[in-house]
Amino acid sequence: MCTYTTERVEVTGSGKGPGRWTRVDTATVYFDHPVHAMADHTLNIDLAPQGGAPGDRVALELTAQAALALADAIHAALGAVPAALKT
Repeated sequence: MCTYTTERVEVTGSGKGPGRWTRVDTATVYFDHPVHAMADHTLNIDLAPQGGAPGDRVALELTAQAALALADAIHAALGAVPAALKT
């Protein structure tokens, strides 16, 4: 069952798309049917520049278990960084 719940957050960074790096400033996160991943439903994360072309986005389709493991890894990695470096 699809919830159509979508979260959008401003981000600051860059991502590697087909053949080149691009600025990303928007992350869209939703749980839905994937386009490519071999799963019934995935957590989908689209990173894109505001107003960019569809080819400028970087997309992830992760199983729920993989998405939670990634979130844990992000928290662990950032937790190990001295506060002075997180500006």
